[in-house]
Amino acid sequence: MKSPRLFILNIFLLLVFSNCSNESTDAGNAITNALDPSQSYRELNISYGNDTKQTFDLHLPANRTLNTKTMILVHGGGWTSGDKNSMDYLVDLIQFELPDIAIANINYRLANENTSPYPMQLDDITSIINYLKDNTQKYTISKNFGFIGTSAGGHLSLLWSYAFDTNSNINMVCSIVGPTDFTDPVYTESTDPVILSLISAFGENLSTEFLKEVSPLHQLTASAPPTILFHGGMDPLIPNSQGTLLRDKLADLGIDHQFVFYPNEGHGWTGTNLLDTWAKLKVFMIDNL
Repeated sequence: MKSPRLFILNIFLLLVFSNCSNESTDAGNAITNALDPSQSYRELNISYGNDTKQTFDLHLPANRTLNTKTMILVHGGGWTSGDKNSMDYLVDLIQFELPDIAIANINYRLANENTSPYPMQLDDITSIINYLKDNTQKYTISKNFGFIGTSAGGHLSLLWSYAFDTNSNINMVCSIVGPTDFTDPVYTESTDPVILSLISAFGENLSTEFLKEVSPLHQLTASAPPTILFHGGMDPLIPNSQGTLLRDKLADLGIDHQFVFYPNEGHGWTGTNLLDTWAKLKVFMIDNL
């Protein structure tokens, strides 16, 4: 019989890069009193706006204090698709292996042909963080957070941490196969329809200044939080330079970071490399969150 840890890790192997709980909470039933911090607590589909996508799930550990950190999970989907449910496997994994961490698994408004992801999706993340900060006493959590984002969610996690975290609330950020620099010639000079389709989520005829504004690489400063990056050398969407350029700038600025590169992997991987991803990410969370 497989151990519970191996079972959860097997789920992780199958689902970690999916872009796509049964329990739900009426958003109108606001919490008016502090919760018992000795008990674990789960609240699903917390509304933070008028759009149906402006919801998130909150998972609180037992025996938490005002020093309890919160990990924010940001799903992928090319900024135009995806859902927080695709990150539920990671909720289970964190709760099993790092049970003292609170978790916010978030949805955000999706871009379409009429609406750019920027700044809309960054504004949604700001709203969630402000909500959590405003309710630290009720939930018994700290005002310190971390990010784990995959693909487009990795990009959003990096960009918010580097450009929007004006109060230095982010302790660490993890991007798994997230783009970092849209001014990279591999994007601006590409004729690949897959690449062009990806960038078109932000609009047509984009200026260099706009591309810099939405690129984590160009928003990175010496005050950025510790950063861990995972990239695959055969990724058709995120060229190798997207990882190495940010790695080099993190090093130049003296920011604590790790860059994990799997030369034979694409936009996601399974097997031993995925186990390696979780092992490295877990240690990074323990050391920095």
